[in-house]
Amino acid sequence: MDSLPDAILQYILSNLTEAKDVASCNCVSKRWKESTDSVKSIKFPRNSFENISDVTASDAIVLKMISSFHRLEELVLYSPFTSKGLASWLTHVCQSLRLLELRMDNLASEEAIVEGPLKLDCIGVVKGLETLKLWGVLMMSPPKWDLFPNLRCLEIVGARMDDNALGSALRACPNLSSLLLLACEGVKSISISLPYLEHCKLDFYGQGNSLLSLTAPRIVSLDVQGCSWISVPETSFLKNLSIANVSGRVYMVQFRNLSSLEALSVRGVQWCWDALTTILEQARDVKHLFMKVEFTGNEALQPFPEIDFVEFFKNHPKLQKFDIHGAMFAALCQKNSLKKLETGFAIQCLEEVVITVRSPLNAEQKMNTLESLVRYAKGLKRMVIRVLRMKSNHSSADDFCDDICKFHHMNKHLVHIE
Repeated sequence: MDSLPDAILQYILSNLTEAKDVASCNCVSKRWKESTDSVKSIKFPRNSFENISDVTASDAIVLKMISSFHRLEELVLYSPFTSKGLASWLTHVCQSLRLLELRMDNLASEEAIVEGPLKLDCIGVVKGLETLKLWGVLMMSPPKWDLFPNLRCLEIVGARMDDNALGSALRACPNLSSLLLLACEGVKSISISLPYLEHCKLDFYGQGNSLLSLTAPRIVSLDVQGCSWISVPETSFLKNLSIANVSGRVYMVQFRNLSSLEALSVRGVQWCWDALTTILEQARDVKHLFMKVEFTGNEALQPFPEIDFVEFFKNHPKLQKFDIHGAMFAALCQKNSLKKLETGFAIQCLEEVVITVRSPLNAEQKMNTLESLVRYAKGLKRMVIRVLRMKSNHSSADDFCDDICKFHHMNKHLVHIE
């Protein structure tokens, strides 16, 4: 190492990211200590100061370290800190910092709740940020952010927030291309307008009755959890769409154009039938469809109505992979589903089917549907049948399982049982 030129040594040490590693290198020699000022990315794990009980003391250590760097671009901090400490660090690095990731930890106590918003306010000084990631955030009042013109990626994981506060924060980030809000509690109605947004994942925790209006003409990937009403008027470039609601009902989904959609996932306990049929009708060119919805009905839980087998696959001619769970498979297995077969009918593009079966009811119709999939899907390469524990002690459950095993034996090259 002593024979290395200064530039190479600086390059090697600049790739260190763990705070303890950087501190250790500082103790090796004067030459190494002088070279660590080229560190551009520093990370303080959760246990960085486990032997120091005074948070202000750890704040001072962090300040001393980041002050020694010539141009710090990335700061990741999971260890505890105070708002005063954060303000002092960000003042030193606000001109060069591009990525900031903080574990805020301001949800655990009343004391933390009092100081929490101050931490958010401190971030506003770093106007050149390109990526901001926050964990454990309290956002009950609008943060004092002016504008982040360069911010492209915003991630908030585990938060309590108010609609107005969230809206204000997003307006300070007008050029986002990636937005992730995961396990966020308290959002009731939010309107988001981001002209450059391409990838968006929203997970609203609670009763599942949030209202979302999203205006993002460049959106490519959208994942929404916990909303009952969803309106996204501009979706010409949308390729991947996932909508789920495990706590409430999905009453309404409104999309203007899903012609580019390639993958669609709908999940939840209950969807209103109008919402479900609307999205299926619009997603005619989808290639991968995942359906795990248990019930329909506007209020009371109701089973799916009959879905015509032939019409369904005619309406989705490009479908390559179909993952069906429970209710949807039962709806395709009604007595009249296969009566409209025409000469030459074929499911042209289907290559893989994953079917989850959890009831022996209508066993004959279900077996007919399995056989029809094998018969009419000319390009089928793989069928997976997942048999959940049957909620029946009747012998029909055993008979149904026997039929599935026989079907598997006759189509070993295609059918797999899990």
